[in-house]
Amino acid sequence: MDYKVLIADLLAKQVDTLTFDEILGLVEYPKNPAMGDYAFPCFKLAKTLRKAPVKIAEDIAAALPKADEIESVSAISGFVNFKVSTAHLAKSVMTDILKEGAQYGKSTLGAGKKVVVEYSSVNIAKPFHMGHIRSTMIGESLHRIYKALGYDTVAVNHLGDYGTQFGKLIVAYKKWGSREAIEAAPIPELLKLYVRFHEEAEADLSLNDEARSWFTKLENGDEEALALWNLFREMSLVSFNRVYGKLGVTFDSYAGESFYSDKMPAILDELRSKNIVEKSEGAEIVNLEAYGMPPALITKKDGSTLYMTRDLAAAKYRQDTYHFDKNIYVVGSAQKLHFQQWIKIVELMGYNWAKDCVHVDFGMVSLEEGALSTRRGNVIFLEDVLDKATEKTLEIINEKNPDIADKDTVARQVGIGAVVFQELFTSRQKDYSFSWDKTLSFEGETGPYVQYTHARSCSVLRKANIEAFEDIDFSLLGDDASKTLILSLGKFNEVIVLAHKNYEPHHIARYAVEIAQNFNRFYHDNAILVEDAALKMARLALVKSTQTVLKSALELVCLEAPEKM
Repeated sequence: MDYKVLIADLLAKQVDTLTFDEILGLVEYPKNPAMGDYAFPCFKLAKTLRKAPVKIAEDIAAALPKADEIESVSAISGFVNFKVSTAHLAKSVMTDILKEGAQYGKSTLGAGKKVVVEYSSVNIAKPFHMGHIRSTMIGESLHRIYKALGYDTVAVNHLGDYGTQFGKLIVAYKKWGSREAIEAAPIPELLKLYVRFHEEAEADLSLNDEARSWFTKLENGDEEALALWNLFREMSLVSFNRVYGKLGVTFDSYAGESFYSDKMPAILDELRSKNIVEKSEGAEIVNLEAYGMPPALITKKDGSTLYMTRDLAAAKYRQDTYHFDKNIYVVGSAQKLHFQQWIKIVELMGYNWAKDCVHVDFGMVSLEEGALSTRRGNVIFLEDVLDKATEKTLEIINEKNPDIADKDTVARQVGIGAVVFQELFTSRQKDYSFSWDKTLSFEGETGPYVQYTHARSCSVLRKANIEAFEDIDFSLLGDDASKTLILSLGKFNEVIVLAHKNYEPHHIARYAVEIAQNFNRFYHDNAILVEDAALKMARLALVKSTQTVLKSALELVCLEAPEKM
């Protein structure tokens, strides 16, 4: 049962100056749980009713009809506060969880709607570094969140596999590289060549001309240039897919920039025929001054295309192919202007689906080791971070629980999960600093803490060895800790919907911590495997409900849920 809807329905019979939806939007959770389980603020009614909010709250509370689901109603400081019946709450929430299992919290909200999510989008022949974790994990989590709400989702890795850097790599490879070295260690070797090219080019400017020449050959289909480009691409994907495998990330499409090379002429023709572009010093631009933006460069003086052109072609292709209802781009905030420009251009082209293209931006992640720069080679490989997290976790396991079965698997689940959770726990629009001490802590707001709580619930269930939860007396779960936990469990769908609406996985990560904290309080306050059979069954049912929701929440933020730790 949705108690917010129930309360809004009761209030709507007393408040005729607001619509039902407006009332529903105002129902909230009190900051102080002692005040109630739900609250309705009356301040918005003061001007219309010409009464003090305190008086309005008192009048509404006195006039509300009785409801079996509501234990009490009170007026406090301009709020109408509601306490729901614990027995009714427990039965409503836990019956749904025990019946629906892994489907609990999910819905058909997005049924019949197509959503494209572009994320990660690493560059071929460059490191999959720590800076890529934000796009990769925010995007994967959003992909899972949208699927949980019934959307038909398409996960796209828009690979950076086109551009003048490939001319530079071809020159560097022909001068200093070898196929054997690249096949042995693709990304480190390609990075070494890329860095060396820039070092050498500072002294010999002709190398830049040579690189541009090779990229022109690549664009024109030169056999040797294409063969080397394919080598760099295939070897890079071998390395990238190894990292994606460790993270549990999958894609439906790897169509990168090169995929759209034959689709850009049609876009350019359309822009020209609709008089959207104009010449500027030999280049082609779209003048966006009227919209408060600088001009968008569409082609260079030599006629070559840019990211802007390729993004326009990609968006048009996705609409023609997938007929999306929403086209999401998980790309750093540094590209905000770029997205504002090309989405405006799509609008100027007359396509009403421009409004369905959404830039989900995010801040930067920093490391104590310093800034990330591919050009200078000072870069922290993401795979190295994941492996180090696994190694550090294994050390902790060997110290605290050396006899655990399959500890290498548990170390991987917890170590990698810790890195991912720290990333997704932070609001995507904020910068954050990666901390080893915080990441791998088994206490506080961390992935290991949530995973350990899940493992603890599994341990209790193993000891109980209950095959079915039947004849549950929900009235036995009347203590504060039990009720607080059940209230949290009942919010799962609401949190998923909020995360999808705001494109914010951190809502679910923080919710998982809330569940873990409330469960551990319940676990501390209540003996579970007691002699009283009815009480034991009720508390075990709550443990099972918690375990079910925690596992699902962890999955939505891309963490595995170990059963032993």
